[in-house]
Amino acid sequence: MSVAIIINPISGGAGPDAARAKAQLARAVVDAHGDRPDILLTERVGHARELAQSAMQRGARLVIAWGGDGTINEVASALVFGEVPLGIVPAGSGNGLARELGVARRPERAIADALAAEPRLMDVGEIEGRYFVNAAGMGFDAHIASQFASSRRRGFLGYAGITARALTSYVPLTYRITTGGTTVETRAVLVTLANSAQFGNGALIAPGARVDDGELDLVVVEERSRFRTICSVPHLFTGTANKIVGCRIARVREVTVETTAPMTFHVDGEPVQGGTRLRARVHPRALHIAVR
Repeated sequence: MSVAIIINPISGGAGPDAARAKAQLARAVVDAHGDRPDILLTERVGHARELAQSAMQRGARLVIAWGGDGTINEVASALVFGEVPLGIVPAGSGNGLARELGVARRPERAIADALAAEPRLMDVGEIEGRYFVNAAGMGFDAHIASQFASSRRRGFLGYAGITARALTSYVPLTYRITTGGTTVETRAVLVTLANSAQFGNGALIAPGARVDDGELDLVVVEERSRFRTICSVPHLFTGTANKIVGCRIARVREVTVETTAPMTFHVDGEPVQGGTRLRARVHPRALHIAVR
């Protein structure tokens, strides 16, 4: 049986020339483990999902996504509800899920760990028919994701620059949020559904979230004042997001979010244009994951 490694050659701001070196490294590590490598390079948005589906049809025992959160999302979306596990080589701007799962940062170590790991099950979120493994949301983070997707500057510095500018210019919406039969209305800068604790880059949006607890952490941060919003940013990097003034965190299995205007939302950092009502839910133990 083969091991498929799907590589996004430009993730994290890398140049196309890096693809050859990544492919050679992946082939060497898989060969050394005694498996048959199937090295695949993405060429466009959505291609990783297609490649993962084809790899499963060819009988791959493991599919490894080498890229950022978007690449991992595409591969996971193809593997969800199946028996073939997902491996991860983090190479993006945030690497939220990889950090949460403790995946090694060195590619050769991450590949070797995935090859030797005993697969385990994790939850998967779904919002408007789109799956997510790390986080989804609307509001400020979706705005940032949309800006970043159209930016020429990739990597952490590009993301940080967009975030800094948006902190002073972003205009929050008023949301109607319904879960468990209760509806609340709030003007919020952030509405996040976290499957894991991490946004990426070490930012902890939901410190108590677990990828295998059968629930999503609904994080709502009200806009009390822009000054307070800016001052709350350090809490994301100290594991104290729950101490942000106006922050509410609840464990949910289903949630509906409504506004008066169509919303942009994101799935694992990839922006999607939605309508005025978004429905989300969790699928417990829906994805096999191969990590140490």
